[in-house]
Parts: sequence; structure tokens; C-alpha cells
Amino acid sequence: MKRYEPPAGWTVQAYRFVLDPSDAQVLGLRRNTGAARFAYNHMLRRVSAVTTQRAAEASYGVAEADLTPWQGWSLPDLRRTWNEIKQWVAPWWAQCSKEAFNTGLANLSAALGNWHAWRTGARKGRRMGWPRTKRKHGRRSARFTTGAIRVDPGYRHVVLPRLGRIRTHESTRKLARRVKAGTATILSATVTETAGRWFCSFQVAVRRTVGRPAHAPKAGRVVGVDAGIKHLAVLSTGEMVPNPAPFKAALKKLGKAQRRAARRIGPYDPQARRKRTASNRWQRAQDAVARLHATVAAVRADSWHQLTTRLAQQFTTIVVEDLHVAGMVRNRKLARSLTDAAPATLRRHLGYKTGWYGSTLHVTDRWYPSSKTCSACKTVKPKLSLAERTFRCTACRLSLDRDVNAARNLAALVRHVDLELPGDAKTGRGAYVRPVRPACAGGAAGREASRPVHPVNVARQRTTANQESPSLTER
Repeated sequence: MKRYEPPAGWTVQAYRFVLDPSDAQVLGLRRNTGAARFAYNHMLRRVSAVTTQRAAEASYGVAEADLTPWQGWSLPDLRRTWNEIKQWVAPWWAQCSKEAFNTGLANLSAALGNWHAWRTGARKGRRMGWPRTKRKHGRRSARFTTGAIRVDPGYRHVVLPRLGRIRTHESTRKLARRVKAGTATILSATVTETAGRWFCSFQVAVRRTVGRPAHAPKAGRVVGVDAGIKHLAVLSTGEMVPNPAPFKAALKKLGKAQRRAARRIGPYDPQARRKRTASNRWQRAQDAVARLHATVAAVRADSWHQLTTRLAQQFTTIVVEDLHVAGMVRNRKLARSLTDAAPATLRRHLGYKTGWYGSTLHVTDRWYPSSKTCSACKTVKPKLSLAERTFRCTACRLSLDRDVNAARNLAALVRHVDLELPGDAKTGRGAYVRPVRPACAGGAAGREASRPVHPVNVARQRTTANQESPSLTER
């Protein structure tokens, strides 16, 4: 499907609210999310069966014209086939919104497209396998793009197709006022169940004025940010942002809850090696574990949102590292702490928030030795182990925290950049800066989160003679 492109001066954001549905509305939500799952699984099995049948017929020497008709996996093809067979495979289809079935078909089309793109080499990154069927008790979600989708003027209810008026757990004033003023247009609504709670995320086209808010104090022009484990981030100003480490804090409770769940009668009998009906106590124990994980994720997201919003509002230029987090987590001694801190979130959030507030984001080269380089004399140490938490320069006798030293080196790189052009730039030792990927719509409840309208500009800037100095080009 063609991606929606908002007009100039507008951006696409998401407003997420917690719902307080009634028992009847919960049944309606589950019915529609279940319809999305059913359509996904049924059409996936159909595509798999047709693909397997054609391969078998071709192996028998059947001519191409006589093979079983091909089942396309583009969204129009899947939707056309579903409309032809739904009255036989899903006679209850009239009880659900058509958008629920379209959600499953759109997800299947995207999954098959990703698999095909990886096989043909058009998609880089990790291996994309053949899509798997969705479980009944997995994540429930459905997206509505047409019909009655609006925020109630009383700020306490939302209206969704076939579900009606649902009360929200929090005020929707922030979105309702924008819609009333004509500075926001609701494009779609997605309902999701997470740890027993229902959320409604509105995808909204919003007219924004790029610039720093009047209430935000201006702390400085340039700041280097070094993401870490012990501290969530260390700034070149010397500030060390503490890491809440929510997963580590919840380990004791999580272990106790998981041991309790292991003692319950689950959906699989290991002795008989067959499925069975899970007990209600097992389901309640699983819900308790899910709530703990949801709390951990919420605390982590809130910490990063507060930090990145403050940086984008208070500083003109922000310099971060291009961290290879996927490779770093292969170290089994650091994997848990790294995933708990989620350092890649820093760049992802700043990618769109700098566009909101008129600041500039610079991403250094992945191999730039920010920790090994002295921030005073630019001497590069040949080796620096992770156990050395204090950087000591043998040339100028500088001694300071290694993370602060790295943050200062990051901030110093922008001296070699012509800041007349907006967006990401080429920094330091010739570090190539890629456009920041659009962030997924969503975020914590009642908080804005979005993707930028256009990719951040990537420009090859002219550099000064200092850029060629060995202190900056040596790894």
C-alpha cells in the first residue's frame, strides 16, 4: 500500500490511551482482534498450500499452464480472495468490522513481502523466515482506518467502528483540543491488548511548529551523549543520567512469579506429550508475569523519553555514537544489562524529536575511538579494557571518567562540520551518517510519539584541515 505523506508543515504522530472497556466491550475487542488473527492464519495456510501444490505438480512435469492457479500475496489479491471465500470459511464474518479482517491480511502481505525481499537480496539484515501462524493467546491487535473514529468532546471516551463509545482511563484532552482547533486529523486507530490492559493508539496527522518550546531552558549549543550501562547516558557537560535498570530491579519478583507459573497446570502435558486445557490458576500466573514485564518496559520507555525530550529541547546540536547493539549483545556477560538499558533507543528517539524542536542530530562513525582518545590532547591509547573506568592519558596526564571523556570527544567532533545544513552530517574522521529511520508510532500512554515526515538530510559536508589529523583518524 502507498504510504501516507502529510502536507508540508505536518507530521504523523501517535496518541496512545489506556481504555476502560466494559465486559461486553471486551468481548467485542477480542472478537475483532480474533478476526484479524483468523484471517491471517487462514490465508497464510492457503498461500502455503498453493505454493506446495504447485511445487509438487512442477516436479511431476505438469505444464505451467496446467498448474494450480497462483495465490498472490499482495494486499489487493489477499483481500479479493478473502471476500470470495469468507462466507464459507467464516460464516460469522458479519459480526466483526471489515477492518479487523483487513488488519490480518495487511500484516500477512507485509510478512510475505519481507520474506521475499530477503530471499531476493532486496532486504538486508537478519534472515527473514517464512511467516508463522499467530497463536490464540498471543498479542491481540486490530487497526481501524474507516468508519466512526473520533475522540469524544468530553475528553473521557473514544469512538471506534462496531465497538461504539469506550471509556478511557485518562483524559484525551491533548488530542481532542488539537482536533477541535483543526491542527490534527485522525487517520486510523489501533486497539491492542498488553498484559490484560487495552490500549487505543490514534495515528494522527499534526501540524507542528518546528522550534524549541518557550518553557524549555536553553542549556547549551553542542552536547555529546555517550550511552552506557552503569549510567543511562553521560553528557559532555559532566552530567551522568542514572540508569533505573528496571529489569534488574524486577528480577526477584519476576523469578518468583515464573516459578509459581511453572507449578500450575499449563496447556502442555510433558509426560503424555500432548496438549491439554490449561487451568485458571495457570492463566492468572501468566497474567502476573506479563504485568511485571509491562511495568519494566514502561519504566524503561519513560526514562528514555524524558532524557531525549530534554536533550532535543535544550541543545542545538546533539552528537551520538553509531552503536552496533546487535553485536554487543552477543557478549553473554553484558547481554542482560545491555538489553535492560536499551542504548539504541537514544538514537531512535532523537531521530524524530530533533526534527520537532529544530535541533540537529549527528551520528559518528561506528569505529571512531571515542573512549580511547584523550579529550584534551587527542592522543589515542592503543588499548583500553572495559575494566578501566577511569581514563588516564600518558601524554598530558589527564584523568577523568572514561564515559565523560568519550562524551567530550563526541561533542568536539562538530567543530569539523559546517552546521549551515540541517539534519545529520558528516562528522569527525569521515564518519558516514545515515538517515535516521522513522520511529514506530506509539509510546507511553498519553504521550506523543511519531515518525518524521521526511528522512533526515544526509549531506557530505566540507571539513577543515583538523579532520585529517592522525588523532581523529586513528582507530
